[in-house]
Amino acid sequence: MSLQQILAAIPHRPPMLLLDEVLEWEEERIVCRRRFQPDEWFFQGHYPEFPLVPGVLLCEAAMQAGAVLLSKHTKGDGVPVAGRLNDVKFKRMIRPGDTIVIETTLDERMGDAFFLSSKVTCDGKLAVTLIFAVTLAKRE
Repeated sequence: MSLQQILAAIPHRPPMLLLDEVLEWEEERIVCRRRFQPDEWFFQGHYPEFPLVPGVLLCEAAMQAGAVLLSKHTKGDGVPVAGRLNDVKFKRMIRPGDTIVIETTLDERMGDAFFLSSKVTCDGKLAVTLIFAVTLAKRE
């Protein structure tokens, strides 16, 4: 799936779009990739002498993968908004030039609430795991 197709599926836009491409997309599972360029805006302050991708942005990337996955389930009924993050575990630092692979699974749906889990890897090694819930906010 190309960047243009990702942009058509979710409302996120640069500089907050944290997905480069979709590698696999099934009914209840998606796998996405993102390469962090050395000139990303957040590396200027996090941290200038030892740049790291902020953990919250790794969580956001996982939730964006979930939003793409849900775009087939919701048919434009609303904007996906995070409702809860649970069991977030950071296992590995992500640095400039690193490429992450995000695997997100839809575990359960209850009305407009979606419960998902995600794992983020870098070079085949686990970097982050999280469980999260997303609801649909109505567009006004």
